Amino acid sequence: MSLPPEKASELKQIIHNHLIKMNIHGKIRDVLAETVREDLDPGRSSLSEEDILRALQRRGIVDDVMKDLHFSKLIKEPCGCIDRKALLGHLTNVDPARRYLYLQVLGGKAFLEHLQEPEPLPGQVCSTFTLYLHFRNQRFRSKPVPCACEPDLQEGFLLEIHREGLGDGSKMADATTMLSICDPVHLVLIKRDTSSETTLVSSYFLDWRTVLSSPSGKTSIAVELHGVGSECKVAAGVLNMSLELYPPPSEILSPDIITTQRSLERQKTAEKERLFLVYAKQWWREFLEIRQENQSKLVKIFAQDENGVNRPVCSYVRVLRAGRLLESPRQAARFVSLLGLEKAPVVGGGGGGKQEQWCSLLAFLCRNKGDCEDHATLLCSLLLGFGLDAYVCVGTKPKGLAHTWVMTRGTDSTITFWESLTAHRYLHQAVDPDAPPLAPQPRPSYPYRTVGCVFNHKAFLANCQPSDAVELCAFDFHNQSQWKVMSEEAVGSVCSPGSTTSLPPLPPLCGPSLEPSAASNQLELEMRYLVVEHRKDLGLATVWDDHLSYVLSSALAAYELERCTGTSCGNEEFQDAVRRAVPDGHTFKGFPIHFLHRNARRAFATCLRSPFCDEIVCCRGDRVRLAVRVRVFAYPESACAVWVMFACKYRSVL
Repeated sequence: MSLPPEKASELKQIIHNHLIKMNIHGKIRDVLAETVREDLDPGRSSLSEEDILRALQRRGIVDDVMKDLHFSKLIKEPCGCIDRKALLGHLTNVDPARRYLYLQVLGGKAFLEHLQEPEPLPGQVCSTFTLYLHFRNQRFRSKPVPCACEPDLQEGFLLEIHREGLGDGSKMADATTMLSICDPVHLVLIKRDTSSETTLVSSYFLDWRTVLSSPSGKTSIAVELHGVGSECKVAAGVLNMSLELYPPPSEILSPDIITTQRSLERQKTAEKERLFLVYAKQWWREFLEIRQENQSKLVKIFAQDENGVNRPVCSYVRVLRAGRLLESPRQAARFVSLLGLEKAPVVGGGGGGKQEQWCSLLAFLCRNKGDCEDHATLLCSLLLGFGLDAYVCVGTKPKGLAHTWVMTRGTDSTITFWESLTAHRYLHQAVDPDAPPLAPQPRPSYPYRTVGCVFNHKAFLANCQPSDAVELCAFDFHNQSQWKVMSEEAVGSVCSPGSTTSLPPLPPLCGPSLEPSAASNQLELEMRYLVVEHRKDLGLATVWDDHLSYVLSSALAAYELERCTGTSCGNEEFQDAVRRAVPDGHTFKGFPIHFLHRNARRAFATCLRSPFCDEIVCCRGDRVRLAVRVRVFAYPESACAVWVMFACKYRSVL
């Protein structure tokens, strides 16, 4: 049985509403727990999908679900045509030998910023909330819901608790083991407006271990979310949640034990941070005593995150491996450059000053944009994952603007700068200030003026050379007269993974969320429509040349390959194909342009601001044929590179 997309969506919504109404999740959990307790043989480690389905049918759950569903408005086939196994699809990966935390979001309230938000009409485009979760290398996100004072966030997330190394992962985590797991559930709430611009609403770390003291293994909580940046002390809203352990633990812990454990963890973290602060102050005094000029150098030891918490800058860098999602360091640089640039907003303008906000990695990835510091720390983490000796550089660009970028050191002492906002790479060759005036000197091509310090996940070094000008700096980190090194042991005490409970856990990268071919086709159709309408307003007809449009594909693929690898290829084939597609006596014009979004109207408006593109789109002449080609290249974390090329050919008339 096949249905049109709109009917399929309506059918899914009817089933979803009916399942919620009859509390199907609770019934399935009860049956599953009973089946595990009574029917599971000692020699078997898991239940199959058929075992679960038989248990539900035996207890009449499936029949109860089906008998009250009414599809008469949607389909004429009987209800029996629907695959009943689909109702249980989300349970097939549940292993009874593992412990799970079932986190349910039961709605939000007190989001007062949206108190006057009107009720969205059916089909109306409106601003939405999306909730993202990260727990022990697992990432989830909710469906987007309309922004409101009481947003209808109704989602359930099944989190596997024990995901340790080989051997431990097969064990059932008991109450004592779970108490020692201090990893929080990181919640990030993102608002997306009608123009697809994202805003970080809140970033919250949930300690889930209160459920260990619940007699039933289930508890309900209200989580108060706070704003970010300058609003980190202001409440943003409240999320109602329920936490449930499956299967319920046999041992129930006292609330006092959980409180004591948290207190001990906080004390241990506070003591480590206090000792590091004492060491950092002493190290800073020694650095200032080396030479007078050091007082003006940009040396940054601490930075504030989105929640206003001061953290050592080294804690923002980790070794991050992207698995199969990214194949090379240069592709990683390309991916990072596709994430948008946005400085933290300052209420009232702040006198033109820059609001500092270094984001945790999950908040940066979920928002899909951030400041140059966020880009640099992510790129450095990825390059470390690829085995390079990478560091984040803190310094200035021309006109004294503060900036961060990435540096790698080769085994042959080659120094390469990586601009995380553009994926450009620059080779550093130091200028010799003592060379004779007429001696040839390298001309720097990089846009950096000074460098005050460099750091990664294990090292922090401050520049104590006479000049902090980049072209004069030597990057020999073993020379203590040029770089003052912070103790690796001191850095590791507060920045290495697991050293303190205040460090946000490192999330894995998620794969692309869109299908490139479908996205390319859709955007190209929208572009064609906009061109036709624009020319119609000018009193011009539009005739498309589909073959010429297809020929443009190779050029767009070559442009993206060049951005990834720095190597140009395929230009000869493209030029030959264009010559064959354009008859003698005709003129060809083409205009490529690159975007980081898939909003057709915004892209088209940007294109028309270029006189070259406007000349093509508004082309007049004899036998005018137009072509447009769109290629969307998908990258991890919803990042995409969008290439659009407009072209026309016409007969030259003198």
